[in-house]
Order: sequence, then C-alpha cells, then structure tokens
Amino acid sequence: MRISVIGCGYLGAVHAVSMARLGHDVVGIDVDATRVADLAAGRAPFFEPSLPELLAEALDSGRLRFSTDTAAAAGADVHFVCVGTPQRKGEYAADLRYVDAAVDGLVPHLKPGSVVVGKSTVPVGTAARLAPQLEATGAVLIWNPEFLREGHAVQDTLDPDRFVYGVPGTDADAAVAALDRVYAIPLSTGTPRMVVDYATAELVKTAANSFLATKISFINAMAEVCEASGADVAALADAIGMDERIGRSFLNAGVGFGGGCLPKDIRAFMARAGELGADQALTFLREVDAINMRRRSKVVEMTREICGGSLLGKRITILGAAFKPESDDVRDSPALSAAAQMQLQGATVTVTDPEALQNAKGRFPELNYEPATENALLNAHAVVLLTEWQEYRNLDPESTGTLVAEKNFIDGRNILDPAAWRAAGWTYRSMGRP
Repeated sequence: MRISVIGCGYLGAVHAVSMARLGHDVVGIDVDATRVADLAAGRAPFFEPSLPELLAEALDSGRLRFSTDTAAAAGADVHFVCVGTPQRKGEYAADLRYVDAAVDGLVPHLKPGSVVVGKSTVPVGTAARLAPQLEATGAVLIWNPEFLREGHAVQDTLDPDRFVYGVPGTDADAAVAALDRVYAIPLSTGTPRMVVDYATAELVKTAANSFLATKISFINAMAEVCEASGADVAALADAIGMDERIGRSFLNAGVGFGGGCLPKDIRAFMARAGELGADQALTFLREVDAINMRRRSKVVEMTREICGGSLLGKRITILGAAFKPESDDVRDSPALSAAAQMQLQGATVTVTDPEALQNAKGRFPELNYEPATENALLNAHAVVLLTEWQEYRNLDPESTGTLVAEKNFIDGRNILDPAAWRAAGWTYRSMGRP
C-alpha cells in the first residue's frame, strides 16, 4: 500500500522503516530538514537496535523516501500521524499543537476514502475532536496507539503483542479493512486485534503506561520499607512475582523510571481526568510520580553517606546517562537528574554511557563526560550505576577496584552481586537490599 508517515521522530522513523519492511511504499514527512536529510542518507537520528540496517535496506529497495513537504503525502492510501505530544511547559497537560498541525497539514491532500491513523499518545477525547475535520474531506480517522519499548521498537512494530483500532461509530468497515491490509503480515501470524471506540483506544495507551508506572513505584515504595526494616526487596519481588495475578516483570526496585513516555503520560492522564471531572480517580498517580522522583533524591543521599556525609570535593562516576539501556534517550533521565543534584552539592561528576553522551551534553553541559568506562572510573571516590547497560553488568570488581581512589559503589539498579563486590573490598550499597 501507499503510506505516509507524518512526523519522523522516534515513533515516526521506526514506523516508516517498519512499514517499508512489511512491503509498503512509504514516504516519511517531517518539518526538521536536518532529520529528513539524515534519514534520507541512511543515518538514523537516534540509537535503536536494528534500525540502521532496516533503514538502509528500505532505502535501497526504493520503498522508502523522506520529505519536508506535506504535499508528498498526496496519493497515499493511509496516513499515519506519529508526532510528539510533550508535556506543556509549566503544566501537567499534553501539548497537542503538533498533532493539530499534522492534521491541518494533511487535510488539503486527503481524498474520499483516505484513512488517517493516529498513533501519537493523546488525551482521551482528542480523536473525537479531530474526526469531523477529516470527515469533511471524506477521510476516516482511526486511532491506533503504539506500544513501543525503546530498545525493542523495531521488534514491537513488526511483531506487536496486540493491535487496537479506535473507530467512529459507523462507516468504518472500509477503513478497518485498509488498516488490516497495512498490518496483514503480523495479523496473519496471530497478532490479536481489537476494534473499539475512540475513547477506549486512547485510554488503552495511557492506562497501560499508568499501570506500568504504578508497578515500578510500588516496588520502589516497598524498597523504602525494606530499607527501614532490613528486608531484601529483590527477594520480596521474587516472592510476590510468583503470584500469577502480580507477575515478576516491572518489579525491579531501583532509581525509578524516566524517558519521554511514562512521566509525561501519567501527568497528562491526571490533567485530562481533572478536565473531565474525574480527577479523584487518578489521585494515586500523584503518589506514583512522587515515589519515582523521591528515588532520585535517595540515590544522591546514599552517595553522600557512602562518601562520609558530604559530596564537597568528591569525584563521582555515574555509569549511565540514558533513561534505560539500548537507548540514547536522556529525556527525564533519573541518571542525569541524580548526577546534576550531586554536582550541585559540590561533587565533581563524570558521566559515561555507551550511546547517550551527546544527548546528555545538550541537556546538562555542566557535567563532565567520558566515553571510555575505564577513564571515567579513574580516581573516583564513589561509583554510581544508574543505567543497566550490559557492560556495567559485566564489570569485574577486582579490576575495577584498581582504577578508583576509594572502593565505594552504589548500585542504583540492583543488578550486581553484592557478595562478589564486598569480597573484593568494596563498600557496596543497593536499593532496598541489606
């Protein structure tokens, strides 16, 4: 099929490349000329496993091209809206200006029977607001939320765990059939598909993110109790995770979640619930957010304690800048938030990361950055692991100990073996473990 993808940021670039991989003819459209030029030249503008290879393959096949002109969408059968919905400055609510602009730009190039598919994460009610504008052109709007995990985004697009189509009440059969054709390959291999109303489709995404955030903050709240009582939060998580009603995933205590989705999405959900008069239903998300932010301060406090009560003049090495491994995304990164707090308390902070240093420099230029882990560790008074990259999991406590000034280690992700590090002479502390 002929497909346009409006917005070629993280979601849009991955979606455009993946749709070409599925055999469709795709044009990706973005207002950022530099981003478009990079993509057209086969350069992925962010780190995502498998994306560079699939981008090169799609360009070579002739099934994928990029443009800064929305008119390039003319003639496409299906148009995907994949623009960002960041948090409004000074508010919790989502900023929908990019979604509105994308729809406004598409309207002149639509024809009767065109299908516009919203993939951006939006507050409930957005699709119903936009649909009449598109219906006036004879187009049909479907809301098809994305469920991508950074570091697994290509896999999650090509082989998702479900599809959700939010459709208008009537006359959507042809549009649903068109979207089924787009996703014919994953549907043929058994990916389940749900067809629901607009509001439900929008809520699926925000509810899923809110649940995951709640699960993470729950185990971090348990970590606080474990720290006070001397219990082991990792063993606790293993035990309660054996209950199939609970499950073990997302029960890893640590420094908390970040990134461009969970934090802003739960805040936008709270804001929208307030607009709908249902704010009391989501008051618990305020505590979820508060617990998450408190863990960042906790790791700073632990570092100060392990350094003798003050960070003034101490050299601190931060392992990790990205909010999660297999990503260069530093938006709302717990690692950089904690690093900046330590710097403000008088420490000299050096941050290392396999992929995210360039993005980190743009957000926190006052910190020191070192791409080589060994160099970053030299003469440190404390080492703080805040992003669970595999190379940090593989650190050897004996050889690492020869690089630092003092053997103090804070494991902010609870991924290392405490016994091995203590046996090598380290003062080792982790989150919610004795």
